[in-house]
Amino acid sequence: MSSNLAARHVRTQTSSIIATTVCFLVVALVLTGLMAHVVVTMTRSVNEIDDARASRAARAAVAAFVARLSGTTTDNAIWDDAYSAASSPTAADWAYENWGKTSEDYALYDGAIVTGPDGSSIVSAYAKGKPFQPGTFFGGAFYQQINAAAAPAKAPVVNFIKTESGIALIASQAIQPFEAAAEVPKFSVLSFYKEFTSEVLDALSNEHELEGLSLETTPKPGSLNTPITDMKGAVIGYLVWPSKAPGSAVFHQVYPYLAASTVILSLFLIGVLLVGASEARRLRQLAQTARFEASHDSLSGLLNRQGLLCLLEDLESPGSSSPRLYLVDLDGFKAVNDAWGHAVGDDLIRIVSNALMTSHPEVLAAARLGGDEFALVHVGSTEREEMEEAILALFAEPFKIDGRTIEVGASIGAAARDGDISPLELLRRADMALYRAKANGKGQAVEYDPELDRERIRVAELEGLLKNAIGSGAIEAVFQPLVSASTGAVTGLEALARWKTATGNVSPEIFIPLAEKCGLIDALGVHMLRTSIGHAKSWPGLTLSVNVSPIQLCNPEFAAQVIAILQELDFDPNRLTLEITEGVLMTNPDQARRSIDQLKRVGIKFALDDFGCGYASIGALRQFGFDRMKIDRSLVSALDVTANGADILRATISLATALQIPVTAEGIENSRQAAILRDAGCDQLQGYMLGKPMSACDISSRLREESAA
Repeated sequence: MSSNLAARHVRTQTSSIIATTVCFLVVALVLTGLMAHVVVTMTRSVNEIDDARASRAARAAVAAFVARLSGTTTDNAIWDDAYSAASSPTAADWAYENWGKTSEDYALYDGAIVTGPDGSSIVSAYAKGKPFQPGTFFGGAFYQQINAAAAPAKAPVVNFIKTESGIALIASQAIQPFEAAAEVPKFSVLSFYKEFTSEVLDALSNEHELEGLSLETTPKPGSLNTPITDMKGAVIGYLVWPSKAPGSAVFHQVYPYLAASTVILSLFLIGVLLVGASEARRLRQLAQTARFEASHDSLSGLLNRQGLLCLLEDLESPGSSSPRLYLVDLDGFKAVNDAWGHAVGDDLIRIVSNALMTSHPEVLAAARLGGDEFALVHVGSTEREEMEEAILALFAEPFKIDGRTIEVGASIGAAARDGDISPLELLRRADMALYRAKANGKGQAVEYDPELDRERIRVAELEGLLKNAIGSGAIEAVFQPLVSASTGAVTGLEALARWKTATGNVSPEIFIPLAEKCGLIDALGVHMLRTSIGHAKSWPGLTLSVNVSPIQLCNPEFAAQVIAILQELDFDPNRLTLEITEGVLMTNPDQARRSIDQLKRVGIKFALDDFGCGYASIGALRQFGFDRMKIDRSLVSALDVTANGADILRATISLATALQIPVTAEGIENSRQAAILRDAGCDQLQGYMLGKPMSACDISSRLREESAA
């Protein structure tokens, strides 16, 4: 009985061992099959990925080859000296000295050809420093390219072309000046070419990791290739190179290990455990990396906004010191990006980040909130003024980046944690202070004050009132006379906006900038134009001047709005003058020019307002074709203040006279000023001495009195 039980126990153990062994064998076979499938798939995928990479590299190599020759051609074709020389008797000698002789040993091109404006005459043709016949060397395709490039353009015509000795890349471009010249039928054409020599192929091979690169007439079986096409799209050759097949190479290297792995199946569980442990460590590292990236800026390595808020929350715990937050915004950073590119801008961000971190020993942490805005968390006893001086001192000297001298400044907004305010509220307060600092001018530091919030609320309330005032017509037009300097008669009227509220008058210097800032200036401008024209229809024979904001003029729909109002109210466009300031010449000159041209075509005139206090150049005055210039009141006031005020004023009026632009002087307050301006050539006067801004009713009364006199 006991022996039977023992036997059954042995059989049971044996069966268990066999079953376990079979299970392991099945698992091993399944894993081996899966592994083989994975290895084959990976090998094939790696080969395909590398082949795709190599094909992209080959196309990039061709593109780089084209770009280098294209850039060289443009640099030489768009050249004032070359344009002048091309039409001179010494064109051939000049072309040889500048291009032909250089082709002997120049890396960027093998030959240079200059053709005349007729497209067929060869002015100069040198290959490797010696004369040659391009028509023979390139064939008829050469003249097709020349004809295509004869018109002035900022980009050359670039094509591959078959030659007597192989394939060459040829770039052709009209020889033209930097600035557009008077139109001519055709230009002389400069052509550079570079042959696909073994040296060129070796260089492309090294630059783009294309080992064994060669130029063939047909593709090679088993090799990778990219076609070279001529100007008609016909394939004239192939860049051919062998596939590296890195997947297959790796497979042959690991094959012995794969074979060995099938033998030592008993270690597979240990391997799984090891891989699992390794994977767990990797996941922990990824989690740590993800947490770091979620709270830090990738470019500077500083905290990001979320990381800053988390830090401020940690500082809220009992026993923590009360922090002070400084927001730092770079002044002039956009100009750095525009002038030097984003790579230099990124370098500047990194340098500034490191400098801010070490600006003061009590800086607990620094953050980059986006763009060129940073934050510093200060915990310590140092006074705010000292901290601000330390921060501003970082920008006292220019930064050096790759030999470039880069100057930027900084504006600072500061806020201290007061009571139990949240991190978001602390950040908001510092941002409010920073906004005020930037509004005050560059290089300013401002501490948060509750008055900033009260002012923001007042502005928001005023904005709502302004919107309602425009809609209800509460903003009225008053008119100031424009008087002839010679006769003293009123020749025109300038419309001015006035806003009366229950609590008093609101100055245009307040509500007009507010309208521009909050997007109401277009509605205000249309209201003023419609109201002014409605009154001016009662004063036939007088011109009407209306001020226009630069924002209005840069609106693509502005011209159509003005024309529609004139048609609706049946008002003569020739009586209307729109006054604009010099700022519009700087902000968006192209759109401003389009609007001005469209309105001038219907008869509307334009006056340049406040001339003498801005930066308008003589070229801008001539380009925009102003019908009138208004001398800024500061120049008129200077007549009574400075000794040379009259000389400056006469010089300004002489400039307008030379440009054949009539002049209006505003701000006339006494007869001496009027006499000087009249003698200097000013034909129209405006000011309190001649008439203050008046209501439409008062203007009508004055006009009736003058007509009766």
